[in-house]
Amino acid sequence: MNGKLEGPQAAALGALLGEDAQIARERAVGELRAGRPLLIQDGLIQDGSGATLIAALDGVAPSVLSAFTDMADASLILSPHRARVLGLQTDQAVASPLAGLDQGSAWRLACSARHAPPPVWRAALPAEEAAVALCKQALFLPAALAAPAAPGAALPASLFRLELSAARAADAPRLHELELVSSAEAPLAGGVAARFLVFRGGPTPRDQVAVIVGDPDPAQPVLVRVHSACLTGDLFGSMKCDCGDQLRGAMDRLAAEGGGVLLYLDQEGRGIGIGNKMRAYALQQESMDTIEADAVLGFSPDERRFEYAASILLKLGYRKIVLLTNNPEKIGALMRAGLDVVGRRPLFGAVTVHNRGYLATKAARADHDLEALLTPPAAGASS
Repeated sequence: MNGKLEGPQAAALGALLGEDAQIARERAVGELRAGRPLLIQDGLIQDGSGATLIAALDGVAPSVLSAFTDMADASLILSPHRARVLGLQTDQAVASPLAGLDQGSAWRLACSARHAPPPVWRAALPAEEAAVALCKQALFLPAALAAPAAPGAALPASLFRLELSAARAADAPRLHELELVSSAEAPLAGGVAARFLVFRGGPTPRDQVAVIVGDPDPAQPVLVRVHSACLTGDLFGSMKCDCGDQLRGAMDRLAAEGGGVLLYLDQEGRGIGIGNKMRAYALQQESMDTIEADAVLGFSPDERRFEYAASILLKLGYRKIVLLTNNPEKIGALMRAGLDVVGRRPLFGAVTVHNRGYLATKAARADHDLEALLTPPAAGASS
């Protein structure tokens, strides 16, 4: 034995370590989460030209931001949603010069509710647009620092390099091969028999959970609730939303109707993460609605991914479902992912002085079917 891997062993190890676009992006997200910059490069270019050094504004130390501001042609890259909030007429991510911006100024340009449009801006380049998408995947603000790398520049060997083709690889809704990690019975209050299954996979390190109540028959339409995690509502009983009520109401419905499946997806704040959700809450205290607040931060009205739900249900053998939801887009997303949604049932929570505006926004601006909940009964109608 010479200690070297040869032949089939080397080939097997190469296949194991081979990075497809998804794995490469996950490694890049890890670098951003650690506060480190990385390089997006075009593999077709051999002399280093066309490579872009990027970092996440949300994750870098002041010293890193200062290093970027000292680079020629460095820019702050903002999402199209943030650009429109700033009054820029564009559907693309935009780049604004970093020169002269300190950390506070950069942050105000990236997420302040009251900020004038930048005096100079341009449409973002492909690598810069990819940087914004990576920031979102890292659950950071969709705001990136970017600077072109000079051809032949002596960059540290430890700098992670992400191919532009991988960075731009379409992350469009598609089914993912999720792995069942673990499962166990967990009896719930009220005598409900439930089994929890944990799944892992897809373009995110977060785990997803399926809760099977009873023993649903895959040959029949199965009652399903696809529930996005809400720490404040589900766990602490926040009155700013109806999420906790919907979670508990869904479990009650599944138990009362003899069984079904609740998918608990790690998609806090409609997919923007708990940190950004709290930023949005702070903006809502300035009389914004939830969609306006998310736009100020640079996000779309809904950043969630429902194909994870479809992947889990199909893996469990449930193709035909009856969905507990008020959200027609959720129905459409699941049907596009290959599920047969044969019915829908509404799922209402309590309306309070604290969440009425939130519910009205979902009805008016996100087409949630909440008319029956928000319309007061006619005078003289029985209760």
